Amino acid sequence: MKAHKYWSLGALAAMIGTFYTGYKNMKTAHKYFACSSLLCMIMAIYSGHKMISGKSRKKKDSVSEESAE
Repeated sequence: MKAHKYWSLGALAAMIGTFYTGYKNMKTAHKYFACSSLLCMIMAIYSGHKMISGKSRKKKDSVSEESAE
């Protein structure tokens, strides 16, 4: 799933920005980078979960349909 890859890369970029602004002691920029990093991490986890659970659900549905016949 492409969305998971892009959310993960966005989270990585935001974390690097968070570390840099924390090192340079830029408090307002640090806060914005931290919030965007948190958002990207949540979306990466959600898209990864959707990617994994979607494949297993399709397998279970096809197995249950075969056993019903």
